[in-house]
Amino acid sequence: MSGDTKQLILEQVRKYHHERAPRPGFTPGTTEIWPSGAVLDEEDRAALVEAALDMRIAAGTSSRRFESAFARKLKRRKAHLVNSGSSANLLAVSALTSPQLEDQRLRPGDEVITAAVGWPTTVNPILQNGLVPVFVDAELGTYNPTVESIEAAIGPRTRAIIIAHTLGNPFPVAEVAALAEKHGLFLIEDNCDAVGSLYDGRLTGTFGDLTTVSFYPAHHLAMGEGGCVLTSNLALARIVESMRDWGRDCWCEPGEDNKCFKRFTYQMGTLPYGYDHKYIFSHVGYNLKSTDLQAALGLSQLRRLDDFCAARRANWRRLRDGLEGVPGLLLPEATPGSDPSWFGFLITVEPDAPYRRADLADFLESRKIGTRRLFAGNLTRHPAYLDQPHRVVGDLTNADIVTEHTFWVGVYPGLTNEMLDYVVESIREFVHDHS
Repeated sequence: MSGDTKQLILEQVRKYHHERAPRPGFTPGTTEIWPSGAVLDEEDRAALVEAALDMRIAAGTSSRRFESAFARKLKRRKAHLVNSGSSANLLAVSALTSPQLEDQRLRPGDEVITAAVGWPTTVNPILQNGLVPVFVDAELGTYNPTVESIEAAIGPRTRAIIIAHTLGNPFPVAEVAALAEKHGLFLIEDNCDAVGSLYDGRLTGTFGDLTTVSFYPAHHLAMGEGGCVLTSNLALARIVESMRDWGRDCWCEPGEDNKCFKRFTYQMGTLPYGYDHKYIFSHVGYNLKSTDLQAALGLSQLRRLDDFCAARRANWRRLRDGLEGVPGLLLPEATPGSDPSWFGFLITVEPDAPYRRADLADFLESRKIGTRRLFAGNLTRHPAYLDQPHRVVGDLTNADIVTEHTFWVGVYPGLTNEMLDYVVESIREFVHDHS
């Protein structure tokens, strides 16, 4: 396809985008106010179409460009693009079990500290690797574990910590990183909800040995599906890459051969000398790569990441100011020393309030205001985990409160001030009528 033809097509794609774009305007009670969603413009649509025109259907040039750009943006040395944030967590935890880590590797029965309140696929990789999750409670207001609760959970078989920054609000990650170093533990930051958040003026995702990110449409950057594992530890990066790419020992990209000039001179395992290095497997791995279609969209979205983060902060602040002083509601608080790039606005209905969370949420939903629970609430109460090996530290009182009384509404960049003010007015009206 000639360059002129491609440009003509892309011009038409941009025109098509504007023709199909929703008309501006907000009708209270009729226009849906989503709790999350992707914000896509004509350049995003053009980027997807251009990748399709070039038939870039597997991981390739755009994927490598995105990995390089995203690593620079998040101040990590290496980034590996994968097909989801869940896969990113699976790779991050699995990497710590690699035989290449020798005495440092995690082995079946070792313990990993994690939060009882959160998303299942932060925890599932622990179980899938034969490890034991150790659950700690959350602090109401910030909805993160405290340093003290994490320290109390450390036992003789504890080897790692994996915790998410809850709804974009950083856990006290500098102190947790120092605690991990003191006890010789690995730290994985689940940064899926918190891209752009700061703690002590430093980006979240830069404190841990490994960091994970999701590009599901609800998140800060959208690829449709997709995720990423980041690290500045080159040994861990190499393990992640191997496990992502079928477990291969070879680092050549598909379609590339013999970059090491030793392709037929390796001897590994009990294989014969000279066995093709492209087909030597040093890890039990998977194919968890994403595609250039996704990466092309990610590159287009990345140019607006700072604007997206600023909008999330402003929208959260508008809700927080508007709901200040409403009786019966516990409003969210940023972790001291942090500047969150918020994923949502958490609200806990006080257990002794004269109304119930369910009734408030139903009222908002009746007005087309979308609400969501704080994900799984107390994970230990779900059927999936009742018969799984685990250890609990404390009584998880706050996790149970979250399960019964907490929900959140949106702050994503697609919301307007008019929408946010309607959310505030609706909550205030409900509380006034039920107090």
